[in-house]
Amino acid sequence: MNKMAEEIRAIEISIPIGADVAAGLKAGDRISISGKIYTGRDSALPKLVALYRSGGLAGQGIDLQGSAIFHTAVSPAGVGPTSSNKAEIEESIPALSEAGVRIHLGKGALRPETIEALAEHSSVYAVLPPVTALLESRTKGKRIVLFEEDGMEAMFELEVAGYPAIVAAAHGGSIFG
Repeated sequence: MNKMAEEIRAIEISIPIGADVAAGLKAGDRISISGKIYTGRDSALPKLVALYRSGGLAGQGIDLQGSAIFHTAVSPAGVGPTSSNKAEIEESIPALSEAGVRIHLGKGALRPETIEALAEHSSVYAVLPPVTALLESRTKGKRIVLFEEDGMEAMFELEVAGYPAIVAAAHGGSIFG
């Protein structure tokens, strides 16, 4: 077995997780995520950051401590990752990590400044395969929790079992070079 194959670990993650679990993840780890995760993309994430900064999250029944946020919309066709390096999404990552989000899920490379912000807040970024049918088969429940007016880009809470992902950025390191 080559050195790279020996370093890749497969880890089961149950949400919510503590900062200690996130601190133990390395870029390149394969993870399988189960539990309740939140969704958000271009429309919802800036609003979520504004709620966090204004202290308004508690009144919404949203607890981001140990959570995961999946950069996606929820449509009748299912869910699939969107590009996390879109300005509205990537700019939300530092503040949401500070608020307690431990895993950000999406696709694409992040800027070095964002990777450093993840490290500063004991959070990681993981990429999911863009295979809607697989992810939909592992999505056990969906409900809108915020921003219903945004339709499929509203913030949802998903109940998931076995979402596959690869840690792409952790502790200042990245699989993107």
